[in-house]
Amino acid sequence: MTKLRTIADFKGQLAGKVVLCRVDLNVPMLQGRVEDGTRIRKIVPTIKELIKQHARVVVLSHFGRPDGQFVRDMSLAPLTDFLSEALDGVDVKFALDCVGATARDAVKSLKNGEVLLLENLRFHAGEEANNPKFVEELASLGDFYVNDTFSCSHRKHASIVGIAKKLPSAAGLLMQDEIENLEKIMCAPERPMAAIVGGSKVSTKLKLLNTLIKKVDLVVIGGAMANTFLKAAGYKIGKSMYEENLVETAAEIMQKAKKHSCEIFLPVDVVVADKFQAMAECKIVPVNKIPASSMALDIGPLSIAKVAEKLESYKTLVWNGPLGAFEFRPFDVATISLARSVAAITSGGNLVSVAGGGDIVAALNVAGLTESFTYISTAGGAFLDWLQGESLPGIDVLKHGW
Repeated sequence: MTKLRTIADFKGQLAGKVVLCRVDLNVPMLQGRVEDGTRIRKIVPTIKELIKQHARVVVLSHFGRPDGQFVRDMSLAPLTDFLSEALDGVDVKFALDCVGATARDAVKSLKNGEVLLLENLRFHAGEEANNPKFVEELASLGDFYVNDTFSCSHRKHASIVGIAKKLPSAAGLLMQDEIENLEKIMCAPERPMAAIVGGSKVSTKLKLLNTLIKKVDLVVIGGAMANTFLKAAGYKIGKSMYEENLVETAAEIMQKAKKHSCEIFLPVDVVVADKFQAMAECKIVPVNKIPASSMALDIGPLSIAKVAEKLESYKTLVWNGPLGAFEFRPFDVATISLARSVAAITSGGNLVSVAGGGDIVAALNVAGLTESFTYISTAGGAFLDWLQGESLPGIDVLKHGW
């Protein structure tokens, strides 16, 4: 953190100045309503701090993947009320564009301590392309730049990297908090250390797994990706989803883990069903008795009990990805059950627990356990890149800057 510029470096300089504050408002929506406002609530401290310093706050964000076109359902307009409520009633103004005369006029009308939300950055192709002209247009709106979106900082986009090279820039409070916590966990973790890795595809977690087996003492593998490992271990997995072209790779990872004295834990029992749908008729079977007509959609209770027992003796845990098809009940049981066990061990003061990635955060929200882990990262891809030891362009630019 010594090299990273933060808002504290701007103290006394922001009064009357326009601060472009990049945040992540890409939250789950249903019929124009916010379903999960976790990400919005996380950015509130930074915006409140900027208001306190009498800055004119201009909030920048993307939403969805509109591919450089205006898409009505991806407008940020419906988020103004929720953001206003999260800011304890501060009036949040809205501009119908993020560049051009509309944005410039809206910014000029701002008074000290007021907040303006600009329209979806990705309605312009220049955002994802980091187009120099688009960067110039964005940067011309402000005097200072604050990046408070760790979750997007693995992307070389105009509002992440481009502006930071044009204006005095710093990390917001959420960004600072994310980095401090993750550095603490990954740079000097208390051992023994465990990792839980779930999700549907081994292909998206290959680099992560190869990194973790060198750093941790135990890797618990769940989700559909566990099926590929079970196949590699010689089990018949029925109609379970797996990646045939990565079976050999999974076997190699298990062999490498042994060389690094890292235990790979695979499910010993699974929940199977003949249909991939909510409330499908299901049963629990040992992994060596998966019916030919069935698919494994969650790990079983014996597996959960064994993992929970192992974690009782661990000091640090990193968790990324659900253990089953958690979006369909009852295949969310393993993820929620193990999360409760982790929360209990954490509350006892014996475990430092960190979870990150959209799916696992959503599952923890459903279970009401987001306050029970040591730290919850709202980032997905950036969290993965960080765990894999990759540099994040949006953070690097804050160190080397304008």
